[in-house]
Amino acid sequence: MTDSDDTGGTDAERESDQHGDSSAVDENGDEAALLDAETFADVIQDIGRPVVTASHVAQALDWTQEEASTELDRLADERAVDRLDVSADPVVWYPTDWADLVDRERVILFPGRREIVIDHPTQFTRAQLSQFAHLVDTTHRGGYLYELRREDIWGAPYDDFEDLLGTVRDVLPERSPELEAWIEDQWKRAHRFTLRTHEDGYVVLEAATDSLMGNVAREKLDEGQLRAAISDTESWVAEEAVAEVKRTLYEAGYPVQDERDLDTGDDLALDLTLDLRDYQHEWVSEFLETKSGVLVGPPGAGKTVAALAILARVGGESLILVPSRELAGQWREEILARTTLTEEQVGEYHGGEKTVAPVTIATYQTAGMDRHRQLFDSREWGLVIYDEVHHIPAAVARRSADLQTKHRLGLSSSPVREDDREEEIYTLIGPPIGTDWDALFEAGFVAEPEVEIRYVPWDDEDARNQYVSSDGHERRQLAASNPAKMAEARYILSRHPDKKAIVFCDYLDQGRALSAALDVPFVSGEMPHSRRERLLGEFRRGDRDTLIVSRVGDEGIDLPDAELAVVASGLGGSRRQGAQRAGRTMRPEGRSLVYVLATRGSREEDFAQRRMRHLSSKGVRVSEAEAEAVTDADADADGVSKGDAADGTEGTGDSDTDSDS
Repeated sequence: MTDSDDTGGTDAERESDQHGDSSAVDENGDEAALLDAETFADVIQDIGRPVVTASHVAQALDWTQEEASTELDRLADERAVDRLDVSADPVVWYPTDWADLVDRERVILFPGRREIVIDHPTQFTRAQLSQFAHLVDTTHRGGYLYELRREDIWGAPYDDFEDLLGTVRDVLPERSPELEAWIEDQWKRAHRFTLRTHEDGYVVLEAATDSLMGNVAREKLDEGQLRAAISDTESWVAEEAVAEVKRTLYEAGYPVQDERDLDTGDDLALDLTLDLRDYQHEWVSEFLETKSGVLVGPPGAGKTVAALAILARVGGESLILVPSRELAGQWREEILARTTLTEEQVGEYHGGEKTVAPVTIATYQTAGMDRHRQLFDSREWGLVIYDEVHHIPAAVARRSADLQTKHRLGLSSSPVREDDREEEIYTLIGPPIGTDWDALFEAGFVAEPEVEIRYVPWDDEDARNQYVSSDGHERRQLAASNPAKMAEARYILSRHPDKKAIVFCDYLDQGRALSAALDVPFVSGEMPHSRRERLLGEFRRGDRDTLIVSRVGDEGIDLPDAELAVVASGLGGSRRQGAQRAGRTMRPEGRSLVYVLATRGSREEDFAQRRMRHLSSKGVRVSEAEAEAVTDADADADGVSKGDAADGTEGTGDSDTDSDS
């Protein structure tokens, strides 16, 4: 070979670097060609053909024809490649094991869009990507799309930019000065402003430069937020405006490092009575490093258990905020079952009970009310846990973000909001912590649900005409409450008689109709609390196998072992709601099923596809099919009456299959 020049070697050497070490030294001291299966696979990939000739290999590696032929013969003897004689060329070559080639990891970077496309990423690659990138979508055939967002770089768990850059370079196949410059800029932005406690007790905002303080902070914050200048780089912050200061600077592109001397609460000794999974240990370690954050793992991944492990590690009095009293009760049961805390050490504070203890579980509504606020403000909390943290941007729940605590932990399977205010969650609570859902599915920690959108025809022509002539809310309700969905729900339940099932609906009239038709209880917000708790308890214990649930089930209750979900209506709801409902079936044991019923020829088709696309991006398998139950329209065409269909003669099942027993 010729000597390399100052620019990094000859073209042949640079090509060799791209394909691995494809040369060796022979007995005379000269460099001899050397081909291995990995390099041959690279050549196949670069050329873009399933079979190649010796000439192709020689050209790709800048070898002679003789060198390429010799090495291909050697690989054939080792059974690493196969050959086939054809008339167009003496021999063509292809990999012996096509699966090895198909399943090889390929990383493609689009620096301008800050996107990374990967085929068949290894677990190591996905773990590395989770440190600085966001999983947008997966094709279920091994393809993954990641996006680099500013909040991902802001929350990257690195103390030094060089460590972050090292991880990025470990993953990406090539360096991109443009992308690396953007990453460095974002990382620096996340370390430009700091909140700290002055020795006299008040809060100080400190900027990295006087320009940042003058041109950013003092320009965007008013006198009610910054009380006075202390120096060119420091300002006195109003205690009650800390959250607003953090949000304003976050929106300006400068997340604030919060290093205040916050309350730690009285010491609280407790131990966890179960072992954590490896990824839960990682969640706990990352949280303790940052002292704030939001766990975003899928339902069934054990976020509650990880939260209890964090509570044990913090070891201080703690407040847990939840959206409903049902969840408050469930949290208390979980704490008593999985930790060494006693009943006297765990209290509930809401409309049904008002007990303050070293660990107190309260509803967002109660904690945000003026007449109770002083009680929560006056207590020192070592940790505040925000369950279903997507509530935080709402007016009442937002007040709880001002509570003094050294540690803030949010929990949510899908912290997205249709008003695009999810940024406020990370501003007020902390950066996202967790791994992509698909990794947990593959590892077997969470059962991956199978989601199928079922397109249901109109019950009859009159129903379709009524929909066409309506508009607004009435039109949405007509599509959602299409009577044909009742037959389809019955049919689905009859096909899975051994599965514990939930039927979701958004409208009370539809819920009551389904309840009467299926002879199954309808759990809604109108139901007395005591009866609702009794029914949910029966479902958890397995004494009851089917429930119809209104929106109260989206987050106000926990159904830990549901195996089948039928979404009869609610497709106009949020992406988060779709994830919540599918998530009710995500548990470690067994594969679960989710059927989403959408009325054909209505806007529900589009709603279903968009809402389920969010699940698909998380790694959940989503398919589409036509409804299978008999409707009035089908009956007219086939000579089958609706009464016959309801009786199960066309496979819709007996109405007693899921009776209230």
